[in-house]
Amino acid sequence: MLTDWVQELSAALDITPPSGPPDPSHPSDPDADLVNLVLDLARDAAHAVDRPAAPLTTFLVGYAAAQRGGGATSLAACAAVARDLAATWEHRAAGGTTES
Repeated sequence: MLTDWVQELSAALDITPPSGPPDPSHPSDPDADLVNLVLDLARDAAHAVDRPAAPLTTFLVGYAAAQRGGGATSLAACAAVARDLAATWEHRAAGGTTES
């Protein structure tokens, strides 16, 4: 279901779906690892920061990755930065030092 959604939304946005190494049997399938990376990031932001942080985090990570040239490597690097910040945010919030 999510693969279909990614493919159709990508077509509607006139972009190439995110992909890893080409699979000759499914050349336009989005890379499941990249999709899972974004879904895991959304989960981490929702739990560590606040539920509304999930879509904002994924948007900002995608935006940052695009500004860094796009592609799987940029996306993974930006996701790692966001994931680390979310973990720190959760720790700071527990100590009462994070502003809302």
